[in-house]
Amino acid sequence: MSRVESQALRGIAILGIVLHNYCHFLGFAVKENEYTFTAEKPMQMLEKVMALDKDLFIHFFSFFGHYGVPVFLFISGYGLVKKYEETKDGGNEGTAQWIWKHFRKLFRLMIWGYLLFMAIYFLRHTNGPEVFSLDRIAAHLTMTVNFLYWLPDKVIFPGPYWFFGLMIQLYILYRLVFYRWRGYGVLLGTIVVCWLLQWWAALSNPCDFNLLNYLRYNFIGGMLPFCMGIAYARYMKRTLSSVRYLLIVLFSVVGVAAGSMSVHTWLWVPLFITTGAVATVKLLPQWLMKPCAWFGGISAALFVMHPVMRELIISHYRKVDIYWGIMIYLLSAVALAMLLQFFIQRKR
Repeated sequence: MSRVESQALRGIAILGIVLHNYCHFLGFAVKENEYTFTAEKPMQMLEKVMALDKDLFIHFFSFFGHYGVPVFLFISGYGLVKKYEETKDGGNEGTAQWIWKHFRKLFRLMIWGYLLFMAIYFLRHTNGPEVFSLDRIAAHLTMTVNFLYWLPDKVIFPGPYWFFGLMIQLYILYRLVFYRWRGYGVLLGTIVVCWLLQWWAALSNPCDFNLLNYLRYNFIGGMLPFCMGIAYARYMKRTLSSVRYLLIVLFSVVGVAAGSMSVHTWLWVPLFITTGAVATVKLLPQWLMKPCAWFGGISAALFVMHPVMRELIISHYRKVDIYWGIMIYLLSAVALAMLLQFFIQRKR
């Protein structure tokens, strides 16, 4: 992928995530199968599609928008290879120094959104000391919140910032494993082992989602798209024709739709999401590529800041003027992200 295509892919992913993190909090929206699987949810989504529901936009992003996360993981794996395996000085620094550098980079980005959200939450709610207890704050700031086992969905509140813990896990694994042993067998073996662990967790006790939830909040759940990004950077050396990219998009859509119906195939849906997303970017005309790439350029800041605007806006527009609320939320989140982006670039 070219730099512009990579940025456009980020832009598509972040728009999916931002809209998902608002839409799935609306009570009437069809809820996603993100870290656990419930068979009724894809059937509800299918019913909305077949009926051409008037709120199909909201149902779509509520159900599918979270798949922007595996697209980000794909881009991360791809970018690490391009930066550290295809440059002369990519591996000169020591492992500990390399990991610390990436931890600081993630921390300097996350801290702005997390602290601002926490301050706003304390001003608006009376249970701030309970929700933001010292152990949870410490876990978030050290990017270890993903390791807290009990009720992961509640522990990771306010939501998106758990992603930084996942990223540092994947960075460490890349440096310790994938950077040293670059054969495709290592990638394939890791994917298979992580899939088997999730498959076992999903089937061993279907009534208890906690184990599966826990695994999927950590590197085990993100390994498939991350390894796909590494493999794409290493082995995909030619551009396909537009017809082939179109066929990949169509095949991926079928794979996502069919795969979402069963817990056995649901674990592989990120594969079709990433292939479809990459092929879609390859087919984008320039008039769409440029705005998508622009959103990709502010994607990190937008990821950090959008929970803040959701906290401020959604309570007012949860039941009335819903689409007006979505528009205000998106515009204000972009504005706040641009402000953070400007501040970070100036500081550098």
